[in-house]
Amino acid sequence: DGKDEEATDILGDVIQRMSARESQLSGVEAEAFVTVQDWARGFERYLATGDDQISEELVVAAHETYTDLCASQRELRLLHGDLHHYNVLFDSTRGWLAIDPKGVVGELEYELGAVLRNPIERPDLFLRPSVIERRLRQLTSHLQLIFDRAVAWGFSQAVLSAIWDSEDGFRINDAHSSLRLATAMRPMVGPI
Repeated sequence: DGKDEEATDILGDVIQRMSARESQLSGVEAEAFVTVQDWARGFERYLATGDDQISEELVVAAHETYTDLCASQRELRLLHGDLHHYNVLFDSTRGWLAIDPKGVVGELEYELGAVLRNPIERPDLFLRPSVIERRLRQLTSHLQLIFDRAVAWGFSQAVLSAIWDSEDGFRINDAHSSLRLATAMRPMVGPI
């Protein structure tokens, strides 16, 4: 409702509170949870099906980007995994709180992907390159993250999100909001 910058700040604050330095995990601790690398199997499953709802070229590019990011992660921590506008609610006593965590181990830049794909009913808002860049600059500055890594995660996760929708039985076409976001973000992806 015209308050996207405010909503982005709120999401950034929630991410910051959840990602305190104490939430970093050792390798042994991380093994107890699903990882972003585990989620990469979605690319492989999709390619193995021969399904052509999503361009194979786009899936391969996103998979390569995602794999490169996984191999070069820093400071692993337990993430929400699906933090977006609808998974943050206001409590009159405790303030803004995250709900419905997926619980996945990865670097903090990963956490921004779902924010970029929402609010889902407003693709006219989140598909504009100026909004994508503003949101990412706002969040990476607030959280002291690496902008280029956040862009690359956002792109590759948008494709993975469309793959998961396909696995859930939804028909995917060029109008799918996650694919449209991936297409808008792809030119923004630089070296990792």
